[in-house]
Amino acid sequence: MTGHGRRHDPGGYCDSVSEGESDDWVIRQGDGPETIERKMGHREIARLERAARRHEFGRPDVTELEIGRTTHRVAEVEPMDVDGVRTMTVGTVIWGVIAVALLPFLGTLDEDGRTWWLWTAVAGFGLGLIGIEYCRRRRNALRMQPGRRRRGD
Repeated sequence: MTGHGRRHDPGGYCDSVSEGESDDWVIRQGDGPETIERKMGHREIARLERAARRHEFGRPDVTELEIGRTTHRVAEVEPMDVDGVRTMTVGTVIWGVIAVALLPFLGTLDEDGRTWWLWTAVAGFGLGLIGIEYCRRRRNALRMQPGRRRRGD
């Protein structure tokens, strides 16, 4: 295998160096860290290190289920532990802004038979207030009993 060295190619697109190419950047078995860094460059090494860190958290276990002739891959993922207060607050604020923004157009909405737009925004705002209180109480109850979590849902 003279003249052919293994390239560092994380994508797996290239296998070897052709005869006419310079092999200054070819990484060979036995190259030291300094040589590898010189050949790859510090940016490529930093990119590979970032990619390695990204996968430190691991991937969820995958279970394969066979249903009929089809095999489905299902990831074993735990639900996020989110209390929902922020989500409800953002949604409620959005509905409130929409309701206020529609108020100057109440006459036009009434003429066109679209007052339901305003009432929908008001209902969204009101239900959002109820949702915020519900989520806030749920969050506080879960904080009081840290061992109690949903299981098997």
